[in-house]
Amino acid sequence: MTADDKKKLAAIAALEYVVPGTVIGVGTGSTVNHFIDALAERMKGAVEAAVSSSEASTARLKQHGIPVIDLNAAGSLSIYVDGADESNRHLHLIKGGGGALTREKIVAAASQTFVCIADDSKLVDVLGEFPLPVEVIPMARSLVARQLTALGGQPKWREGFVTDNGNDILDVHNLEIMEPMKMETQINQMAGVVTVGIFAHRPADVLLLGGEDGVRTIKP
Repeated sequence: MTADDKKKLAAIAALEYVVPGTVIGVGTGSTVNHFIDALAERMKGAVEAAVSSSEASTARLKQHGIPVIDLNAAGSLSIYVDGADESNRHLHLIKGGGGALTREKIVAAASQTFVCIADDSKLVDVLGEFPLPVEVIPMARSLVARQLTALGGQPKWREGFVTDNGNDILDVHNLEIMEPMKMETQINQMAGVVTVGIFAHRPADVLLLGGEDGVRTIKP
């Protein structure tokens, strides 16, 4: 079974959490693409609309005829479905490999239930093997990089990439994130940081992991 097959299993399992007739939040990435496709195929017309965390997901939702609305018009969302680059057993996540971390964090904060979908390789004991994305205002890139280096990380500018918000991404290598909530706060407080890709203050509520034996459900 390929990693993509496992992602697809998790994405289909997330359909059980969809509340018909509500507005849902939809994240970004390859696993979420499977969820969008499955939602359109198996539950066509079930949701009133979606709030999307990226231009790419917005385009895919619209291709399937699923209405996309602005979060300001939507209010509170019933669920938010998104992937993760890493998760620990407390459902603290690293997200932002696709560069949409700020909008993802906003949509997660507006949702009653955050359903995270991934293949089983994404579950780790300690966060940080996946380089930690940090979205920064361009003029602050070097300033923030120096502070991230002082924390023990090795920040690398994601050259040639601009976020949907017009900002830069620093990918921080070689951080062992032993206290995710503390580090999330610490990095978010650096001047020039838009947001950091640690999702610990607002973790997932449910983690659906696709694997060889089907889908495993983890709750904190």
